[in-house]
Amino acid sequence: MAGISTHVLDVSVGKPVAGMRIELFDMSTQPPKLINRTQTNGDGRTDAPMLPAAQARTGEFELRFWVADHFQDAFSDMVPVRFTVADAAQHYHVPLLCSPWSFGTYRGS
Repeated sequence: MAGISTHVLDVSVGKPVAGMRIELFDMSTQPPKLINRTQTNGDGRTDAPMLPAAQARTGEFELRFWVADHFQDAFSDMVPVRFTVADAAQHYHVPLLCSPWSFGTYRGS
């Protein structure tokens, strides 16, 4: 399976984040090109991949998570996660773990 997917967890309460706006940008163009815009479902996931396997390619990408839409008095309004897809045949799962005052990510499976 190839492509890009994500999910969002609120680590302050240990639950998925529903309704968070997420955008995926192709950073190889100037200005960066918006590829996809969606929001998380009740399980904190998107209903479809941010970049489907059929459109998978190498390059620089950025996921933008609009955390201020979920948290009042958030430390940041939007969390950008920039990463490189080095092998288009692999799946890149890039989740966001966040709270009102912190955030982190990793490459999942």
